[in-house]
Amino acid sequence: MPVSVYQGFPSPSSSVSFVFLGRSIRTIRADSVRPMNAHHHMATAEQQELRDFQRCVADHFLDLSAVGADGLLSLSWVRKLLHAFLVCHDEFRALLVDRWALIACPPLDHLIADFSDRAVKALDICNAARDGVDQLRRLRAQLEIVVAALGPAAASTSRRRIGEGQLRRARKALGEVAVVLDDRDAGSILSHSNRSLGRSGNADPFSSPSGGRRSSHFRSTSSTVSRSWSAARQLQAIGSNMTAPRGHEVDASAGLAVPIYTMTAVLLFSMHSLVAAIPCQDRSLQAHFSIPRTFPWSAPIVSLHVRIMEESKKKDRRNSAGRLKEIQQIERCTHQLSELLDTIQLPMSEEEAKELRQRVEELSEVCDALKDGLDPLERQVREVFLRIVRSHAESLDCLSHTAQ
Repeated sequence: MPVSVYQGFPSPSSSVSFVFLGRSIRTIRADSVRPMNAHHHMATAEQQELRDFQRCVADHFLDLSAVGADGLLSLSWVRKLLHAFLVCHDEFRALLVDRWALIACPPLDHLIADFSDRAVKALDICNAARDGVDQLRRLRAQLEIVVAALGPAAASTSRRRIGEGQLRRARKALGEVAVVLDDRDAGSILSHSNRSLGRSGNADPFSSPSGGRRSSHFRSTSSTVSRSWSAARQLQAIGSNMTAPRGHEVDASAGLAVPIYTMTAVLLFSMHSLVAAIPCQDRSLQAHFSIPRTFPWSAPIVSLHVRIMEESKKKDRRNSAGRLKEIQQIERCTHQLSELLDTIQLPMSEEEAKELRQRVEELSEVCDALKDGLDPLERQVREVFLRIVRSHAESLDCLSHTAQ
């Protein structure tokens, strides 16, 4: 009797057994390949997420770098920058979701702690920028006095309507503006505003999202950050020892070292630009800022940084209260208007009335720009502040739960 099975293996004479064996081998191979394919797909998806984050940052800063010379550091551009920061920060936080177990281990635990420390240092700059926005509101109030005093007379066809009282009122308001804008010591700008404009003390940096500010009372800004605080030193602290990850660091961190470094660079540049634009205490811009050109976002950020630094070296702007475009317009308009008021003889000539009308219209346009842009800018600075605080708290919470 022929033997069809020997010790459990199919007999060579059994074609059905061969088919069964082939199917079994293919099934075993498929079962082993399927997890490998799933793991490869997961790794590819994670790599794509990291690339998408780099592209997100690059796209936003390429858009920011496309601005012309007239738009750089304007209110609209600074708001666009803060919007880009918030979007990039959201994308960065999304990368960390479900990766806290990995982040809690070396070397990522040190990298994320370092980033968190730099971000917390940026909170002081947000507070100082909010104070600077408040300072610009007070400047706008003085400019509105000038426009109210000279506007109706300048717009009138009669050259006899303007009087000495209106001129004195306009000159006094222009003097208040000039003292602040021409102050060589940037750190004294806020203290001067308290002396000359009589603000009452009630410091509450970003404590009330709903506002509650009354226009008839000024709140002290000097206690938001200490008088010895320096924006320049704070920028140096944020950028201190900031180095791009090397190849072995990238491999050891599962690629997350690169987005952490990327977000650190975005944080430093955003704070640097905020200090450049808005009046802050000791706002020197000599903070070290060096980024390798190997990242897709590095070229636009470095280009913008160079442009801002070149702007800061201009002789007529070195002692400015800020490099915000609207501040430069205020400086130019108030200087020209002050010179005109010093030479006007009443009754005005037709030529003087025409020039006065032009200067007042220019000043009115700047007032409108400040009126429309300062409140949205303050809300964005507040949102950056709160977003950093929430992210820092989430990081501590997630890391503590992972460690348990």
